[in-house]
Amino acid sequence: MTKDDIYQKVAATLVDALNVDEDQVTPSATLQGDLGAESIDFLDIVFRLEREFNVKIPREELFPESIFQGDPNLVQNGRVTEKGLAELREKMPYADLSEFEKNPTMEAIGDLFTVDLIVRYLQGKLGVAA
Repeated sequence: MTKDDIYQKVAATLVDALNVDEDQVTPSATLQGDLGAESIDFLDIVFRLEREFNVKIPREELFPESIFQGDPNLVQNGRVTEKGLAELREKMPYADLSEFEKNPTMEAIGDLFTVDLIVRYLQGKLGVAA
């Protein structure tokens, strides 16, 4: 399986799960902002990806949003702290945090969850080279 194979399967999964047009699903499309995913959709997406790729995706591994719930060491005044960024890097090694690190606000955290993030996550999970 190649990165492109993974992308094609992820795109098809998101079209089905979110009822969006194929042309809306691009590598940089954000799940919430661009594709209209809601929190309940994330569970459905994980379930569908597990079935499609025959992998187990532990709760919070792909979408570890709960690391910011209520911990003042990770978030202060609506901004992710250095400790929070370190936690993100550890929990989401497949995420490209370069833009987020420039302005790490909680409002911008949803922008991390892109189609490409899912593809990179699955590449790692399946042992497929970049």
